[in-house]
Amino acid sequence: MMNCELLATCSALGYLEGDIYHKEPDCLESVKDLIRYLKYEDETRDVRQQLGAAQILQGDLLPILIQHRQDKQLFDAVIRLMVNLTQPALLCFGKVPQDLNFRHHFLQVLSYLQAYKEAFANEKTFGVLSETLYELLQLGWEERQEEDNLLIERILLLVRNILHVPADPVQEKNINDEASVHDRLLWALHLSGLDDLMLFLASSTAEQQWSLHVLEIVSLMFRDQNPEQLAMAGQARSAREQGADMAELEVLRHRETAEKKSRALQRSSRHSRFGGSYVIQGLKSIGDRDIVFHKSLHNFQTYSLDLGKDTRYVPRRRQLAQEPSLQHRSALNVRLFLRDFCSEFLENCYNRLMGLVKDHLLREKAQQHDETYYLWALAFFMTFNRTSNFRPGLVSETLSVRTFHFIEQNLTNYYEMMLTDRKEAISWGRRMHLALKAYQELLATVNKMDTSEDEAVRESSRIIKNNVFYIMEYRELFLTLFRKFDETRQPRSYLRDLVETTHLFLKMLERFCRNRGNLMVQNKKRRRKKKKKARLQSPASAGDVPHHPEDVEGMWPSLAEKLKHCAQNSELTLDSVVPFDAASEVPVEEQRTEAMVRIQDSLLAGQAPEALTLLRSAREVWPEGDIFGSPDFSLEEEIELLRQIFSAPLPRQQEPEEQGGEEEEGEEEEEEEELQAVQVLEKEFNFLDYLRRFACSAVVKAYVLLLQNYQKNSPHTNHCVVKMLHRLAHDLKMEALLFQISLFCLFNRLFSDPASGAYKELVTFARYVLAKFFALTEVNHKAFVELLFWKNTAVVREMTEGYGCLDAESSNRKSSKWSPEEEKQLQELYLTYKDVEGEDVIDAILAHLTTSTRSRKQVIHQLVRLGLADSVKDFQRQRKGTNLVLWTEDQELELQRLFEEFQSSDDVLGHIMKNITAKRSRARIVEKLLSLGLVAERRELYKKRRRKPVAPSLVNGKAPLKDSDQDDLDEEEEDQLPEEAEEDPGAETAQSIPVDIPQSLRQLLQEEDFSAPVLWLQNCLLRIADDREEDGCSQAVPLVPLTEENEDAMENQDFQNLLRKLGIRPPVSGQESFWRVPAKLSPALLRRAAASLVQAGPEPQSADLPEQRPSMEKLSHTPKSPVATKRQKIDLESAEGKIGKEPSTFESQKLRLLDSDGEQEKNESENKDLIDSDPDSPEPPRINKRRRFLIEDEDD
Repeated sequence: MMNCELLATCSALGYLEGDIYHKEPDCLESVKDLIRYLKYEDETRDVRQQLGAAQILQGDLLPILIQHRQDKQLFDAVIRLMVNLTQPALLCFGKVPQDLNFRHHFLQVLSYLQAYKEAFANEKTFGVLSETLYELLQLGWEERQEEDNLLIERILLLVRNILHVPADPVQEKNINDEASVHDRLLWALHLSGLDDLMLFLASSTAEQQWSLHVLEIVSLMFRDQNPEQLAMAGQARSAREQGADMAELEVLRHRETAEKKSRALQRSSRHSRFGGSYVIQGLKSIGDRDIVFHKSLHNFQTYSLDLGKDTRYVPRRRQLAQEPSLQHRSALNVRLFLRDFCSEFLENCYNRLMGLVKDHLLREKAQQHDETYYLWALAFFMTFNRTSNFRPGLVSETLSVRTFHFIEQNLTNYYEMMLTDRKEAISWGRRMHLALKAYQELLATVNKMDTSEDEAVRESSRIIKNNVFYIMEYRELFLTLFRKFDETRQPRSYLRDLVETTHLFLKMLERFCRNRGNLMVQNKKRRRKKKKKARLQSPASAGDVPHHPEDVEGMWPSLAEKLKHCAQNSELTLDSVVPFDAASEVPVEEQRTEAMVRIQDSLLAGQAPEALTLLRSAREVWPEGDIFGSPDFSLEEEIELLRQIFSAPLPRQQEPEEQGGEEEEGEEEEEEEELQAVQVLEKEFNFLDYLRRFACSAVVKAYVLLLQNYQKNSPHTNHCVVKMLHRLAHDLKMEALLFQISLFCLFNRLFSDPASGAYKELVTFARYVLAKFFALTEVNHKAFVELLFWKNTAVVREMTEGYGCLDAESSNRKSSKWSPEEEKQLQELYLTYKDVEGEDVIDAILAHLTTSTRSRKQVIHQLVRLGLADSVKDFQRQRKGTNLVLWTEDQELELQRLFEEFQSSDDVLGHIMKNITAKRSRARIVEKLLSLGLVAERRELYKKRRRKPVAPSLVNGKAPLKDSDQDDLDEEEEDQLPEEAEEDPGAETAQSIPVDIPQSLRQLLQEEDFSAPVLWLQNCLLRIADDREEDGCSQAVPLVPLTEENEDAMENQDFQNLLRKLGIRPPVSGQESFWRVPAKLSPALLRRAAASLVQAGPEPQSADLPEQRPSMEKLSHTPKSPVATKRQKIDLESAEGKIGKEPSTFESQKLRLLDSDGEQEKNESENKDLIDSDPDSPEPPRINKRRRFLIEDEDD
């Protein structure tokens, strides 16, 4: 029953009197109320159902639309309401409901939509829509309002909704060439001229925004049409088509005649009551007795044990996918109109519209699944163009390799979504079928181009085929689709199109290879790499060099002499030896161990020059960590390092032969991480090798499944199936791949078919396969059992060549078994070397085994089998790398003793390096001292130098010519730790604490007038310090000069020296453009650096420079200026200390400046008290002034 409010609203619309509709005064408000009711309807769509039952659209809205078009507001409201009422049922419910109640509401709404579609099949309705749309399109873009664009879009959506309504199979039981509701709707659309407006929208450059709407409407117009039949509409039937029809009628006639003859033979002269009963020998009933058959003998052939049984329920997830709706051949006048529309669309709209739509798809401007309309249009119009008058220029937009790539991407995406989104797997399977048909048509069009008379067209086809056949993904696509075929999600029509597309692709590829002498294609090889711990290998495996430790030690004296002689030779160059393999897949950083193994091999082989050259080359490639020594190593240190490498048990990679044998044994000592690396190669293409990829059970199953419906298949489909099976059986000599009972049953059904004469090709192939099978049974009597199973190539080979042939080949590759003598020797060697310290027991066993083919893993597993060891974990491999940088306990004690001995000296680190036994780099010694806690910071190890007395010029306030002490100290610090700077680029920056700027540098900056850049740098440091205190975290901040004066200063060498003194690091070459404040500088250090900058600028307190004081004071004391209101005051103490102080006191104060902030504040307060409390000092007293400077705010 209709709701009372809804009924009152519908009654207020108006009434129909004859052919004239009289609207009520409240008609517009009533239409708006209906729109509001639809907005708030429940999930059952009750309002929509009530309006559909009352036929509001047929009785009120359509008459208002036709007769009251001049009322613009009412017309717009009615269009809005009709768009809402006609939207698809799937959009209303989201999906087809599974619940019975909601399914009932869904079907009810669908029935109302079908009634709306029949009501719209009226020329007047589409005439009004066409006229309104024409008037709106006549307006220019400057005259068209937003309401006009909305009305255009709503009219297009209304046409789309009406065309989208599916046909009712119960009501419409029309035969071909009879007009259906959809045909009458298309004819009304044609008479109204709306089709011409669609062509205008598709071709106009000013109406690009409607491209997706137009393509969707066009696809719905041709939904039930066959492009090949449409292209031949109105033309006389060719002799080929007539012959095909005659052959089909002949098959039907033979089958009907055979059935009549069979029924005549089944009739008996006596009635059925005296038919008798028969016992079927060999066929058991439920018990142990034979079955008793109570019918006539002519009915026995149809007997089955399943007679009388209930049909077994098949779960929904195992049900076969339903076939799409059958195509309907429209009336002739409709087909002629659609044919002309297709021709005009191809000539004027196709290339431009498809380009726009693809651009929207790639830029993600379209809605979800809009690419399906693009794929449909591609397949439909290219088929029409190929069948009618083939002109490749009309479809040039979609005739490219990019289109192949686009379709292949969508095919892959649809398949992945079909696996993940299982609830919508059927929908994804349909989209996958649509993409496959587009791919098939692309191949067919390229194949058609080969027969063109134009040489340019044939050359374009050759280029496209060359690119398509070259890419591996395009060749592997069909193999993947066959292997992933699932008949529960993909219908048989999809399998038919897949088989036909594969047949076309193979035919084109075979012809292309035949015409070309050799075809180079892309091949992507996946290489499995197993990430293991390195296997220690004895030096004996490297060659005929000695492997016993005593022999190795005996070789060293002669090698040392050779090394000394080579080092004195000036002809020794590093250019001839490269310590790494640039073509290897292993990164250069990870090839250090291999380089060290090469050095050891050179030493073992007695090649001293090569070993020394390799060492020095490796040092240049891998300077970090001093693994290969420091650049300032002396000759004795290099020889000592080579001696350690010579005697070190370095890890070696396993030999390829041993790896293969160990993998086939299947013995895993530890868990291995498999990494796949894809390597793109080029190789010469072999068509038979590619065809062998199809020789698998998954492909054969799919072909046999399609062949089971050979009676319903087209002759072309049966030919494609037989051709592929013939390729596998004849060309590849794999007839046994088709020896399967289901295929033989199909052959038996084919032989008994009365119309088998129409399938001559299939019958001939069946006889060929059966002949091969019975010939094989004479040699292999187990072939009858093999009929029960699907087979792969390995089983086929065993069936034809004999069982066990593969096992014999695999046994040849396996390692030999352990003989009793070998086991006895292994046991003796293990008992001999298991307690030897400093030597690996497995290496010792491998060195003394008489059989040199045994690997480490084989020895370990044999020891476990013999019970000599509990587990393979008892023989853990040594850590990958070298032991040259490891510290022993004695070496640590020695380092601690040397530090305590030379702690009070000026050069602690230098004395330690001279007296330590195990020579190590300066960086390693510093790291070890820090880890032992002997020093807190690296600067405690800096070399200390005594300063000279302060020059008189410094007392008088004049800058000296050169601050040699400070420069010497800085240069000494730079020379002290070169390894740290190389090892960590930010270490020097992190450890350098801002100190006083040298007087010479201050004088240079003063002479070049860098007051403004210094002030800018000071403000930047303070601002960064404030930001780091607020944020609590820090990162490297670039110093970006925004003025020309600051840019010139940043390029000045003296100003750059100032930046280095403050700890600001220069830009990395090739990566950065600006100097950066390191992240490791704390806010306190930044403020101290800013404080020291005051001394780097002009000296306002000096009597010699009186003209510079007013500018600074004037700038810092400007009243009511924005900068002055935000200035910050920082107290700066004098950095020179007390004048007249002894040099030692000055030096201690200088060193104290390198300590923490707390210590610095303490020292500054002590110095202040010392200056204030010493009035009798011979030097004039220093005035402790407070200097001020500006800090620019971020806003300024």
